[in-house]
Amino acid sequence: MRSDPAEYELVAPGSLTKVVSLLAEQPGAWLPIAGGTDVMVQYASGKLAAHRLVSLWNLPELRHIEVSDSEVSIGAGCTYADLRAHKVIELEFPLLTTAARWTGGIANQNRGTLGGNIVNASPAADSLPALLVYEPELIIVSARGERRVRYVDFHIGYKKTLLAVDELIRAVCVTRGLTGYTSYARKVGARNAQAISKVCMAALGRLASGVVDDIRIAVGSVAPVPLRLLETEHSVRGEAIDPALVSRAAEIAVGEIRPIDDIRSTAAYRSAVVRNLVTEFLQGLIADRQGA
Repeated sequence: MRSDPAEYELVAPGSLTKVVSLLAEQPGAWLPIAGGTDVMVQYASGKLAAHRLVSLWNLPELRHIEVSDSEVSIGAGCTYADLRAHKVIELEFPLLTTAARWTGGIANQNRGTLGGNIVNASPAADSLPALLVYEPELIIVSARGERRVRYVDFHIGYKKTLLAVDELIRAVCVTRGLTGYTSYARKVGARNAQAISKVCMAALGRLASGVVDDIRIAVGSVAPVPLRLLETEHSVRGEAIDPALVSRAAEIAVGEIRPIDDIRSTAAYRSAVVRNLVTEFLQGLIADRQGA
């Protein structure tokens, strides 16, 4: 059953200050909507529970990418097309550029926003594993002021986050200076384009003197939240990579995830894919070391 437009109210205050004031005056009464790529799917199917919507689209306070010596601040209202077009992001944070290319088609990339993807909190979202490995901080704003939180702490359960009902994400801040890393990204889906992931993975690794100096591995669609494989990382960090270590790390990775059977895939398949992707990533680090 389709939604009846007459039952919904949409307001566009036009500034971030006015939006957070509205959220503060009536906490929980308004649903912020940016690009609408997820919200409008629910609306079209008659499943959108919220009937009062406040537009964040194209607010100048949210639609910017600012580069300083130490970090890049990405406004929460930036679209995937914005990410794809930005040269600093492409050069220094290529996993974000890759995830932006993966997300839907061109229409979705022109409308879907990074902040919306984070707040929607789908464990299958393509950009979230990439964000996890870059370890950003989120600037969260409300009428009470601003606060910074580590993104790794933001998702606390299925579709649950640290965001209060009167708060919005203003920006995502990623630290620059990631040098010497091997980047890895894979999306496994039913087809090459416009598919929700069965499994997606983003990873960074760096070797020093033949051992793993730093490693970060994140996966999506295999747990209630996008997941950093911290035990797997710990098992590899400080070690020289050899076939035995690769095999052990892949098995630890499978033990960290909590996949389910659903319409897109099975838990067994997802476990097998994670094992293979971790193996491929670590073998790639060996190849990079040998080719250095």
